[in-house]
Amino acid sequence: MGAPTAMTDLARTAVDLDDLIQMQAEARTLKLPARTPARSGQLGSHLSIHQGRGMEFAEVRLYQPGDDIRAIDWRVTARRQNPHTKLFQEERERPVLILCDLGPSMFFGSVRAYKQVAAAQCSATLAWMGLYNGDRVGGVVFSESNIEVQRPVRRRRAVLRLLDSLSRGQRQQVDSTQEDAASRLNEALVETRRIAHTGFRIYVISDFMQADETSARLLNQLARHNRLSLIRVVDRFERELPPPGRYAIASGEGTLWIDTSNAAFRDAFDKRVREHETRLENLFRYAGIPALTLDTEQSPTQVLRQLTR
Repeated sequence: MGAPTAMTDLARTAVDLDDLIQMQAEARTLKLPARTPARSGQLGSHLSIHQGRGMEFAEVRLYQPGDDIRAIDWRVTARRQNPHTKLFQEERERPVLILCDLGPSMFFGSVRAYKQVAAAQCSATLAWMGLYNGDRVGGVVFSESNIEVQRPVRRRRAVLRLLDSLSRGQRQQVDSTQEDAASRLNEALVETRRIAHTGFRIYVISDFMQADETSARLLNQLARHNRLSLIRVVDRFERELPPPGRYAIASGEGTLWIDTSNAAFRDAFDKRVREHETRLENLFRYAGIPALTLDTEQSPTQVLRQLTR
């Protein structure tokens, strides 16, 4: 898939800081999932949208029959010459870390808003939700020209600083190659992994256009000790062409015209979409984490309700 850069005049192309501050009204209608996951004797056939252990180290004690051998503390065992095991407890706090992609492929949309607008609104809502939940909130916001990292802090001022990064990130666009975009995504994931060691709620909001095998590996590593959710931002015209006809598309290089009545063009487009969807499905499967879908036609609140069930 390519990286189109503009859409119709009817849709919203950017949001400012005031817009993102107003998302707190939406956040008040939502609530982050409970820190303690529900227990059930039945297992469903679907993967959870959350991954991770959500436990923190409590103490070391002598090994007892029935303890998980994977929790043995080998250093203490060697020092004391008796097997000792690590004990973990459920976290009393789960810091929230939001990774938001504002790269070049996010500058596209056809109905309600650019993908970058949907991503920024979704990120802002999650940030307010975390603050109202009493959690520390931080983020990694990256565009094609910059990465801004903010460690989680439990202050309204920290949320406002993150929202400011989201607002400014929409304007930091320069020319780059798709390879640059891919490495920027992975660079942001590396920064996220550096901050989030254990027990974080991590939300990765992106169209994953340039995700590769390295991205999948980094996501898998993040999910091992954190609660990780992926939110994939999409637009309908990335998946299906409009009705047959000639359409003008605004881009950084000027106005482009496409003729969707051409059968060969439609077949080639459909083939490329199938290949792209298959590639992403394989990457998400390798990472071990399914992704929620946020369509540009939707309000982010509609999708975030799925995270709060």
